[in-house]
Amino acid sequence: INITNQPYKPPQPSFFFFHSSTTNSMMKVVSTRTQADSITEKVFRRVYSNFSFSTVEDDYSRSRLRSRSGDYGKESLRKRGFEEKEEIMEMEQMGAERIKTVLILMSDTGGGHRASAEAIRDAFKIEFGDDYRIIIKDVWKEYTGWPLNDMERQYKFMVKHVGLWSVAFHGTSPKWIHRSYLSALAAYYAKEIETGLMEYKPDIIISVHPLMQHIPLWVMKRQGLQKKVIFVTVITDLNTCHRTWFHHGVSRCYCPSKEVAKRALVDGLGDSQIRVFGLPVRPSFPRTIINKDELRKELEIDSDLPAVLLMGGGEGMGPVQKTAQALGDSLYNSKEKSPIGQLIVICGRNKTLSSALAAHEWKIPIKVRGFETQMEKWMGACDCIITKAGPGT
Repeated sequence: INITNQPYKPPQPSFFFFHSSTTNSMMKVVSTRTQADSITEKVFRRVYSNFSFSTVEDDYSRSRLRSRSGDYGKESLRKRGFEEKEEIMEMEQMGAERIKTVLILMSDTGGGHRASAEAIRDAFKIEFGDDYRIIIKDVWKEYTGWPLNDMERQYKFMVKHVGLWSVAFHGTSPKWIHRSYLSALAAYYAKEIETGLMEYKPDIIISVHPLMQHIPLWVMKRQGLQKKVIFVTVITDLNTCHRTWFHHGVSRCYCPSKEVAKRALVDGLGDSQIRVFGLPVRPSFPRTIINKDELRKELEIDSDLPAVLLMGGGEGMGPVQKTAQALGDSLYNSKEKSPIGQLIVICGRNKTLSSALAAHEWKIPIKVRGFETQMEKWMGACDCIITKAGPGT
């Protein structure tokens, strides 16, 4: 065999499988054999990085050069037990000796998207241990320009102006509108998005944000990766949700309710793509069973007074300050001049709110907190919770 004229390249995988212990099912995506481009080559170079291929004809300098550059002799492969024929390969087989990567796409437009991403990350850790490397990223903020990298600030502005929020929500609902502007943004930032997605070489991409379906899938399709990398949407809106959540190109769309699943069907997703699983909840919530007295001691809360927990979501939105001041009056016995309760206020990322509450003179015990990552403890330590409406509440 003249290996210089007939180089052998590893077969492209025909199947990827994602096993889910919770669903007792397999996610199968059939890949097409397309001409490799820059991203595809990176993916398969990573996939086959566990194998050490080399040529037999080491006397030929061209053979050695081909071996270094990735062209492999047939005879060498046959001696190592590899055949030229096409084979079905599972993700487990391809990555049995390497850690697989899951890239979770989210944005800090509110606290729910990050909370869902972290819940999925923690569940992966419990179910699969170190078999998966979980990366949570806002690739828009890190790799693109305006308006994608400014969504967090835009969100904070619009939630303070309900009318503007309503116009933006309903005005971009028709498919022809949001598909047009998302396609334009995808084309404009194609290289940046490609860099952001492929820097982490993901085996699975999970989107927990409504604006992170169309653009990544557009870029992946353009690069021939749509059927080589599993793409999953996890919807974090319990009922009313924007239509940008739905894209027919996803491998799976996990819906929090039957109502959302019906909307997905109307928007063109197939039955095989849709699963109703509820909302992602961080495993620490159901797993954390700690005595309230112990929690209060740990969090330095008065052990005798009833405690009210006041929250306004990750952004500390709504009339939190007015509500806190009203609670301060209600939880104080003016006749006996003593508190009858205590207050804990979670301000999230709202530093203005946090500063205003800290500067106020209170007659009752109060704790003013910023963005918390152990909400299960604060909730478990209190007797009453007052919060805004939200899908994760």
